[in-house]
Amino acid sequence: MDKRFLGILTAVIIIFVVIFAATSHSSNNNSGNNKNSAGQPTNHVQGKGTTGVKLVEYGDYECPVCYAYNQPVDQVVAHFGDQITYQFRNLPLSQIHPNAFAAARAAEAAGLQGKFWQMHNTLYNNQDPNGVTGWVADRGDVLNDFFVKFAQSAGVANIAKFKSDYASDQVNSSINADLAAFAKTNQQEATPTFFLDDKYVPNSELTDNNGVSVSKFTAVITAEIAKKQAHK
Repeated sequence: MDKRFLGILTAVIIIFVVIFAATSHSSNNNSGNNKNSAGQPTNHVQGKGTTGVKLVEYGDYECPVCYAYNQPVDQVVAHFGDQITYQFRNLPLSQIHPNAFAAARAAEAAGLQGKFWQMHNTLYNNQDPNGVTGWVADRGDVLNDFFVKFAQSAGVANIAKFKSDYASDQVNSSINADLAAFAKTNQQEATPTFFLDDKYVPNSELTDNNGVSVSKFTAVITAEIAKKQAHK
């Protein structure tokens, strides 16, 4: 094998390595998904937690199972009122839900104008039971074609700021921090995933043959409240 051929082969290998590195970097920038985040996890909470009981949900706005849980969870949270604290954190499963991270950005951007929960519900309410909505199926300009309209519907006042925040490092970092926080739980990535006072609650304990069960969900939390009060 002559030196000229070896030189050409080496050059070709170097070119492929550079292309691969550039592609990987571009992919990461497009998704915004980087679990090694230096940001702080999000802190979207409802309720004062007077009993000391906290329910945390990790969810994905493009997940049809999360859609099925959304209204029952609202009913459960309303039932307990200030007795518990309910917190939602982002767990976009980007490999199977291509616009999940973008939807999380939209919710976080709305949150910077005090409209997180309104945007949260708007995103879920515009997802059908099969998880196939216009913003999922089209895969077009989700920001301008869908999320801006959702933001307006949710009462976001400054749309220019919403667009800027949607693309910001601050929003990306907070979502990535949620992903990093979930990774520390050592649970398999699946949505929705619930923790009650930092203990994992299998979805099987919250459902019956008809799907999500408000009564079973309520019973699990009631038992945790009783346990907490017994140890006071």
